[in-house]
Amino acid sequence: MNVVVVESPAKAKTINKYLGSDYKVLASYGHVRDLPAKDGSVRPDEDFAMSWDVDGKAAKRLAEIADAAKGADRLILATDPDREGEAISWHVLEVLQKKKALKSAQVQRVVFNAITKSAVTEAMKNPRELDMELVEAYLARRALDYLVGFTLSPVLWRKLPGSRSAGRVQSVALRLIVDRELEIERFRTQEYWTVEAQVSAGADPFTARLVKHEGKRLTKFDLANETSAFAARDAVKAATFKVSAVEKKPGKRSPPPPFTTSTLQQEASRKLGFNAQRTMQAAQKLYEGVDIGGETVGLITYMRTDGVQVAPEALDEARVVIGGVYGKEYVPEKPRFYSTKAKNAQEAHEAIRPTSLARNPGKLRLDGDLGRLYELIWKRMIASQMESARIERTTIDLDSADGKTGLRATGQVVLFDGYLAVYEEGRDDPDDEEGGRLPQVNEGADARVAAAKADQHFTEPPPRYSEASLVKKMEELGIGRPSTYASILTVLRDRAYVRMEKNRFVPEDKGRLVTVFLEEFFRKYVEYDFTAALEERLDLVSAGELDWKVLLRDFWTDFHAKTEEIGTLRTREVLDSLDTALAPFLYPPKQDGSDERACPTCGAGRLSLKTSRFGPFVGCSNYPECRYTRPIGQAEGGEGGESGDRELGTDPETGETVFLKSGRFGPYVQLGEGDKPKRSSLPKGWSAADMDLEKGLRLLRLPREVGPHPEDGQMILAGIGRYGPFVQHAGTYANLSGVDEVFEVGLNRAVSVLAEKRAGASARRGGEATALKELGAHPTDGQPVRVLAGRYGPYIKHGSTNANIPRGADPQEITLEQAVALIAEREAKGGGAKKKPAKAAKATKAKAEPKAAAKKTTAAKKAPAKKTASKKKVAEEA
Repeated sequence: MNVVVVESPAKAKTINKYLGSDYKVLASYGHVRDLPAKDGSVRPDEDFAMSWDVDGKAAKRLAEIADAAKGADRLILATDPDREGEAISWHVLEVLQKKKALKSAQVQRVVFNAITKSAVTEAMKNPRELDMELVEAYLARRALDYLVGFTLSPVLWRKLPGSRSAGRVQSVALRLIVDRELEIERFRTQEYWTVEAQVSAGADPFTARLVKHEGKRLTKFDLANETSAFAARDAVKAATFKVSAVEKKPGKRSPPPPFTTSTLQQEASRKLGFNAQRTMQAAQKLYEGVDIGGETVGLITYMRTDGVQVAPEALDEARVVIGGVYGKEYVPEKPRFYSTKAKNAQEAHEAIRPTSLARNPGKLRLDGDLGRLYELIWKRMIASQMESARIERTTIDLDSADGKTGLRATGQVVLFDGYLAVYEEGRDDPDDEEGGRLPQVNEGADARVAAAKADQHFTEPPPRYSEASLVKKMEELGIGRPSTYASILTVLRDRAYVRMEKNRFVPEDKGRLVTVFLEEFFRKYVEYDFTAALEERLDLVSAGELDWKVLLRDFWTDFHAKTEEIGTLRTREVLDSLDTALAPFLYPPKQDGSDERACPTCGAGRLSLKTSRFGPFVGCSNYPECRYTRPIGQAEGGEGGESGDRELGTDPETGETVFLKSGRFGPYVQLGEGDKPKRSSLPKGWSAADMDLEKGLRLLRLPREVGPHPEDGQMILAGIGRYGPFVQHAGTYANLSGVDEVFEVGLNRAVSVLAEKRAGASARRGGEATALKELGAHPTDGQPVRVLAGRYGPYIKHGSTNANIPRGADPQEITLEQAVALIAEREAKGGGAKKKPAKAAKATKAKAEPKAAAKKTTAAKKAPAKKTASKKKVAEEA
């Protein structure tokens, strides 16, 4: 017997079909061990010894693998073909050796880049030993991440309360986002004008722009105001022009290479709107296998790769498919070969491509994310092996009779679409497009200006990072590795260091503070060059050119000394340093030129950065006499801004004044003065600068009456609570899609979302569960057989019988025949027995009551022991 270990049950199921009865394929469910989240898991003083804990769920799976391995001839470790996969195999082997489960079994490592029968069987013929250089690279990364997190984070918590944590790569990614925000804040808009004319020269009219005025070539800001722009426009209208030059340049556009992990994440973000995590989840399922015609097939090659090369057989298949679908003229003379400059171990893998290009996405008809992502991968691979697009770029120059005024028109036309017939790469700037086709004109021809216009423009700051542009920037700088980008960006969001606005990263105040803290006190460790150089050294470990413990010693010596040094600083020293570094952000110049640090409440105090257990804030130096505070992200009376405390107007119903005020937890509106005035915090996404009387009254009027519920006449209310916007009726709260809907939701919509919420709650309490799949009628009684989503996982339901779906099985792949067999098995065990009649049930209960009472008494006697154990557990956790 041969025991094969892979990561996932879906992968195990697929491979088991390929290998047959001589093989038993078991899943580890990913990593089986990890460093405990406590001090001492990595011990630098003991030559970086590491302690590993087996995950509770993994213990059972490892026991199953160990039992199978004891009687096996071969243990085949077939985890993913990358560093993490090698590490999982190493962890499994370490545990089995400690359990002494291997005995005489031969241990082999196999890798395959695609889960297809041919790839798997070929891999089994070519086993190898564990690659310890890859394992050591994993150990070095894991130790580095642990040491940074568990050494730096406590310093951060003590010196900057309210912060979450810091990580080796995540902190550098956060700095990129914060640095971009600083660029935007420092940006000063500049006005400029352009002049365009509608021109005809013996053919169809076309648009030309002014490039020369008063004998001088124009630069972007030469027409800086309306006066100069209108003068230039009038000069164009008054001039007579001739076509001075017509230039046509043939050109080519070559296709992009097939996807790597990074480029897949970027394109899925641009074209599909997927974040990196969603992309990788869908890609994982495509790689592990999808049911195609009753057979589970891996549809793409391994999705964590930096390589762009493709297997020869895939190149041959691509050329055949292209010729058959698009025609021979779209097939280049020779296959295209791509290369990458990446220096990491994963370059050895192929690019991400379909395992068979004959599986056209239109014929597969995959649903949802899988279908959309597969189509993107298929098109990119096909395009990468197609002919280049042939284009013609045309430039027409026109000069006035006196030579002082010049116009230029540019355009391009696609003569042969080539790969563009299938795929065009997404753009980070969709407005950056070249002109279209220009008419045929002759050099020397007279040209007439039909109309001319001057347009005003303003320079714009650099855009905030999207997932696509941030991943691209990280890859360019060599920060992290593409396989880790999804988790890095997820951590930044989960820790509330950033938020997403219109699919762009915006740093939160706490994210900005953490970045400034690290730049002030740990600058070296958030430098882009330092992080990239460390990645290169880790790649040297992968290549066997550097000892992993030498790398750790070099890093730890300086890093540990730095954390010890910063640990001796007083919190006030840290806050003063941050206060100085953040001064332009915290105290921008006021419009009236007054002191930006003067307290707006008492006038005598000075504003400075302070901290509490809830995190930093800006407060007055005259505390406790003056209790003025505000959040760090809300500047008072800054340039272009307004004071945080101001009057919005008078409530027409009560005659009281509506104020906009700022507190420690953010801006809020208040009705009138007094001991307990009505207040309402500004909801997320609402800016204090945009607040007016109408908005303030809308908030103060909440909760809003939507209307009486048609079933019982009780009023439905809409409001904004701790967990966001909601509607409420008879104790049931249902979420709304956004803040605006609170003020707009009608009765029908409110009744609908309340009904959906109650239906979901009923299912969780044991009511009718959500149907995942309708399998059809049972062959014996015709009653429906369905796959339902239950509280403890999916199950099969037929009449009063509920049958569990075997562990690891995909509920969507269950057939009626399989379900009938599982139902019969369940009923044979008594699972389908009907409930006892009421009287019999009552009698049974009566007989059981004495025993139950005895059990209850025994349990009561044991209660003190249980309480003691509970205290012990609490003490251990503390």
